[in-house]
Amino acid sequence: MLRKLLILGICAGSSASVPMLYQAHPQAFERLLDLAMSRPAARDVAQPIPANAVREATPQQPLGRKVLLPADERGHFLASFRINGRAVEAMVDTGATVVALNRSTARRAGISLSPSDFDREVDTANGKVKAAAVEIDTLQIGRIAVDHVPAVVLDDKALATTLIGMSFLQRLDKFQVEDGQLLLAQ
Repeated sequence: MLRKLLILGICAGSSASVPMLYQAHPQAFERLLDLAMSRPAARDVAQPIPANAVREATPQQPLGRKVLLPADERGHFLASFRINGRAVEAMVDTGATVVALNRSTARRAGISLSPSDFDREVDTANGKVKAAAVEIDTLQIGRIAVDHVPAVVLDDKALATTLIGMSFLQRLDKFQVEDGQLLLAQ
């Protein structure tokens, strides 16, 4: 009963305010009335799409713990990974023995290093550089997650892009390239 009285009171108050609004803004009221009474223009009506229409191909992600990465124009597989919960843009590199990240990315992922930690020497495409061996707690992409991933940290000048190497890939059930796409499955 109380609900009905409340609704009746709101309706009565609204209807009492309509004449005041009309007196204050007659043009706005008329435009609103025209909009409500007019039919939609032909261009505003949604047109049905024929069943045989060709749709633009969008990469459909597979079900389960799988991720499909399309190659970019240079043939590289770039994606957003999570290192210890932090989003990082990275490139999958099957030629890299381990995951490699620069010092800034390691810091953002909660990996703290001192200068004495850079006690290893690794071969890169640009020659030998000093590196620190670390272990990433969790490395994720999509629904795939791998714990305790060996990695190396290089100086920022030595590495611009995070590389997802074999220390991550070999722990997956499958990784394969087909039709310009990389399938990762766990």
